[in-house]
Amino acid sequence: MENDDEVVLNSTLFLDGVGEVVAKLNTDGLSCSPVDSNDVTTYCLGLRSYTAKETKISLSDVYAIEQQEWGSVYDPSVTGTFLHGDYVEMHRFVVHGVVRPKKQPAPWILSEYIFGHKDLNTCEAWVKQLNSCISNQYKRPKKLLVLVHPLCGKRKGVKTWETVAPIFCRAKVETKVIMTERAGHAYDVVSTLPDKELRSLDGIVTVGGDGLFNEVLNGLLSSRHKASFPPPPTGLGQNGENYQNQQMNITMNADDMGDTPADEGNSSPETSSRNDDHEPLLPTSQTAGSLVSKLGMTDEIPSVSFPNDRFRLGLIPAGSTDAIVLSATGVRDPVTSTLHIILGSKMSLDIAQVVRWKTRPSSVMDSPTLRYAASFAGYGFYGDVIKESEKLRWMGPMRYDYAGTMVFLKHKTYEAEVTYLEPQIMESSSHEPKKKRQKQICRTNCMVCNEPTLSESDRDSSNVTVSKSDIYTDKDLKWSTVKGRFLSVGAAVISCRNERAPDGLVADAHLSDGFLHLILVKDCPHPYYLWHLTQLTKRDSDPLNYSFIEHHKTPAFTFVSQHDRSLWNLDGEILQACHVSVQACRGLINLFASGPEV
Repeated sequence: MENDDEVVLNSTLFLDGVGEVVAKLNTDGLSCSPVDSNDVTTYCLGLRSYTAKETKISLSDVYAIEQQEWGSVYDPSVTGTFLHGDYVEMHRFVVHGVVRPKKQPAPWILSEYIFGHKDLNTCEAWVKQLNSCISNQYKRPKKLLVLVHPLCGKRKGVKTWETVAPIFCRAKVETKVIMTERAGHAYDVVSTLPDKELRSLDGIVTVGGDGLFNEVLNGLLSSRHKASFPPPPTGLGQNGENYQNQQMNITMNADDMGDTPADEGNSSPETSSRNDDHEPLLPTSQTAGSLVSKLGMTDEIPSVSFPNDRFRLGLIPAGSTDAIVLSATGVRDPVTSTLHIILGSKMSLDIAQVVRWKTRPSSVMDSPTLRYAASFAGYGFYGDVIKESEKLRWMGPMRYDYAGTMVFLKHKTYEAEVTYLEPQIMESSSHEPKKKRQKQICRTNCMVCNEPTLSESDRDSSNVTVSKSDIYTDKDLKWSTVKGRFLSVGAAVISCRNERAPDGLVADAHLSDGFLHLILVKDCPHPYYLWHLTQLTKRDSDPLNYSFIEHHKTPAFTFVSQHDRSLWNLDGEILQACHVSVQACRGLINLFASGPEV
């Protein structure tokens, strides 16, 4: 901003509260220096203060420019009737910007700079040039689909949208708004969205909680993400040698994929109430089309597929926990999330691909069902809590506390077998004694998340689909199995921060490193489990450092239970499954976010 050769516009303007300034615009932003080189002295109720010599406004922090009508601009340099300073009438325009607090994490603050000039043409020239500069920042969205959950949290979805909608309007971002009316409505909207319309959007934004985001995520990926499944629990053999045969069987049964087993019954997409067996995100012939296309069994290739570098998802928090927003931005603030969206922030996010091979032990293993989760997949305690809380939706967010207490008191354990893939980078430390781990926290411009994998550095950039079958059949990889009775089995994709667990389930989980954090809580006495849960509520604690807890960082795992009512919690949505495979899809989607500041 100091190089005159780069200046594209230079004028003497009036800045509200400062007075006459020399304004210069270049490719970096706008700088304003008082015409008087000395500090400008202002008075307010007899108190003296000093205005800085130069005001700098970065274009990356400007989200809107507005032309205003003839009006008043406060000029402290003229003599008023009572105190030093008075208002001057002139043509005006406003630069709307963002103040990012130095102390993080903290919400971003809206700011505005009111400029004036006696000549209308001068103001119009500045408005035109400033709008041209920010419109050239190609990452900023111009058209969005917005899905609002009116009943989320404490019925604050509509109120939250009404608060942030004027900011989108001011920034001239076109928004198509849909109010959801039932469970699965958002999934139906997104899964049936024509590719032509999807290509016209820069992203989809949800105003609600993690559950609404999960619906949009599954609707988006259900027919548009093509990749090999993780190995089924019975397909590992010796280091996965039978996996390719299982993949062949999946292809042969592709026409049956997505259908609920005969003993489960089918849930109508028009069902308005939720119950234990209602799974509104499962594909139907009306909403997801044939899942054969997922396996590449058709010549009709979708025009939009994922990973997709351009398209992004946004979250404006209005839910009960908003763990994804807290993990991705560090704050649970609708305005901050809105500004991330408008300014075009972008970061990759890992997604857990969850395959249900069997609903109940008596089910046949020939109709796998595919689901995705952005934050967490949990069984046992976590599945029971979400089951109980669904019966208590009338209580609002308090239902999780009540349901959690009731489930904790029951102290139910489940017999299960978990097999996980050990990353080679961890093999050297697998036999070391258990000690407190050194945590490397994920943050903005995270080095861990930005580090490319070997496959990413070698692959052709034009090919967005990477088969993982060769990974799981690699003879050098090691699969380890843990059998026993568990209070809970959980897989954290991200840290899962929330207001009750400020560091989340796994404080050092990263947003885009390609790993899941598998947490196995074995049967233990009540007080021990209570102590573990209590540690989750404290900052800088180590809630996983107990002898009855196993924590494994893994790209994939399988799960088998013989329990007839095995329930999984996927981002707050229920999935009944006793045979499950889960794998991390690195950077599968992009968010309008930049990672937590701290």
